[in-house]
Amino acid sequence: MTDSRVESAPPRAFQPLAAILAWVAPGLGHWFLGYRIRSIRILAGMAVLILGGLLIGGVDVVDSKEDHLWFIAQVSCGPVVIAVDVINQRYVKSQPDTDAAAWRSLGHVNSVGTLYIGLAGMMNVVVILDALYPRTRGKRRNRRAEDEQP
Repeated sequence: MTDSRVESAPPRAFQPLAAILAWVAPGLGHWFLGYRIRSIRILAGMAVLILGGLLIGGVDVVDSKEDHLWFIAQVSCGPVVIAVDVINQRYVKSQPDTDAAAWRSLGHVNSVGTLYIGLAGMMNVVVILDALYPRTRGKRRNRRAEDEQP
């Protein structure tokens, strides 16, 4: 006996270009796939987290040399984080301590800014995976399809 409710899910399409675009700019992969509203929501959410982290903690929150593990999570946000790290390493870290103090954050402020960008990176991993294996468009399957049949 087979149950009519048990159906195999349709295979998801494999979209490597959408995943690469999702890493380059959060939301761009979904824009490429045609999910415009989802793309705008992803971009807005990531921008709030990334810019919030930078505004709270400064450029010093992205540091590939001193906070290596956090940088691994943060780099999932894409090239923008790499650019911030380059700015931090070349300009902030190379200044004398008296001049660099205006660019550096200390204590909990630094931790909060680092956490914001780290969370954005970890969330973007989920977004990249969603862009890599998007749902196929088409008719939505009703959970109670058997109730509609006579």
